[in-house]
Amino acid sequence: MRWTTVTSPIGELRLATDGTALTNVSTMPGNPVRGERSDDDPILRLAAAELAGYFAGTRTEFEVPLALAGSDFERAVWTEVLAIPYGATATHAEIAARVGQPKAARAVGLANSLNPIAIIVPGHRVVGSFPGRSTGTDVTELLLELEARAGVVTEFKAA
Repeated sequence: MRWTTVTSPIGELRLATDGTALTNVSTMPGNPVRGERSDDDPILRLAAAELAGYFAGTRTEFEVPLALAGSDFERAVWTEVLAIPYGATATHAEIAARVGQPKAARAVGLANSLNPIAIIVPGHRVVGSFPGRSTGTDVTELLLELEARAGVVTEFKAA
């Protein structure tokens, strides 16, 4: 496991990789990081560059390979969250319906709060009445405002 930190408009981000894919983007500076620091790992450099483009308003999609570790349900939720376009939002209930569990809106909220790859897996685009998003409410609002300012607004509808 290798990791690095990058500075962003929402504070320090910690990025981690298993050497083949990005495994973590954390906005929580107190989160423990395992492995060795590596500022020249190609996966970490790509993620850092893509995040810089996102914060500059010039990148709306990410290409860095991801390794999402979680339960089958969590990975299904995160896959649907990845499908929410830049500038759009979806509700917990919409995501629950898309993963075939229409009564699991609260479970979607929990899975979203456990999202290991904040921002790139855009949990901030999942809105509703459940607090505790993985990036935190203030950061969520900031990210949604950033996307709104970029002027790219798209619609996302549950299947």
